[in-house]
Amino acid sequence: MKRFHVHIHVDDLTQSVAFYSRLFAAEPARVEADDAKWMLDDPRLNFAISTRGHKPGLDHLGFQVDEAAELADLKARAESADMTLLDEGATTCCYARSEKHWITDPQGIAWEHFHTLGSIPVFNDAGQAAKAGACCTPTPTAVSSKTELSCCGATATKPSCC
Repeated sequence: MKRFHVHIHVDDLTQSVAFYSRLFAAEPARVEADDAKWMLDDPRLNFAISTRGHKPGLDHLGFQVDEAAELADLKARAESADMTLLDEGATTCCYARSEKHWITDPQGIAWEHFHTLGSIPVFNDAGQAAKAGACCTPTPTAVSSKTELSCCGATATKPSCC
């Protein structure tokens, strides 16, 4: 089963946690010094906010899946639609171990498709090249008539993470 994912950058985490807790009538499932996440069931939503981003506002959208087969299906759909895909594979980022890939829509909004495998106590593993700022959200850049995705120095043809 899929869960819709929204990630927003905020200036003040405490103020935003209070606001969204009232809006959703629920406390976050996880709170860190720079990040908070609600795992809502009605509607099925993974809503995350963080202070690690660029300017405040929408960072990315996505779908979180419960099974590896669902992730493979989303990847196949993206590939069949001729979307530029950044496949990070197994990665640790945003306090989680995940399998993920990224695409962007025609307006440049990043979409993350991921299967969370478990939590980690830090933002990312120290062994990965940490980038100050966003959690591996790819940046679309025009390359001739196609869009190329890059993320923390990786490109759609050279995967990497944070």
